[in-house]
Amino acid sequence: MTINRRRGLAALLVLMACRSVRAQALVIRASTLLEPDPATTVAERVLREAYRRLGLGLEVLSLPGERSLLSANSGESDAELYRKAGIEQAYPNLLMVPVPLQTYEIVAFTKSVPPFALKGWESLRPYRLGYVKGIKIIEERTAGMQAETVATMLQAFTKLELGRTDLVLANRVSGLATLKAHRFPGVTVLSPPLASFPVFHYLNRRHRDLLAPLTAVLRDLERERFIARVQDDVLAGY
Repeated sequence: MTINRRRGLAALLVLMACRSVRAQALVIRASTLLEPDPATTVAERVLREAYRRLGLGLEVLSLPGERSLLSANSGESDAELYRKAGIEQAYPNLLMVPVPLQTYEIVAFTKSVPPFALKGWESLRPYRLGYVKGIKIIEERTAGMQAETVATMLQAFTKLELGRTDLVLANRVSGLATLKAHRFPGVTVLSPPLASFPVFHYLNRRHRDLLAPLTAVLRDLERERFIARVQDDVLAGY
């Protein structure tokens, strides 16, 4: 298919999709984790451009992690900004847009525990763990361990600083951004990462007609290296 023909088809899909979006939804409302961080900034900038090309705006709603998913799944919001693949198994009203926005890397941060080489999730069992509520992969992999959730990354690192937690589990750049902003001294990152995986945008299924055109636009942004440039720009300081 030629570029012009592909663009023409994409434009037709957009027109069809927009008819299914409620009249006031010239702006798509996407919920996401409460605390802003570089990963959220990457996803927001990429999706803002994608929706702009579809003639739609993007409004980002910051909510606690579980509340964000419930909002998107119930239709209270129109979309979930970004999550790992497979989240739709627990939240069946969400449709994954199959273009990765970035790679998420889960690592362990420590201060009081002497650095050691991680050997998978099971090596965390002897320690007191902290993480932000709503990060599903951490919740699933630490079930039965000494794990306690908090509302924000700042709270997680404050507990680490006070000696109430041995390890903080978090996305690498999100954790590094909190450390940089709030100047917690002496915190190190253990290696290797516990997990590394792509994250994707999710639409509430009432907007299923947007799935094809949004996928096509994100594919264009991927080919144009727009997504890579946004990642490089936002993550340069981390």
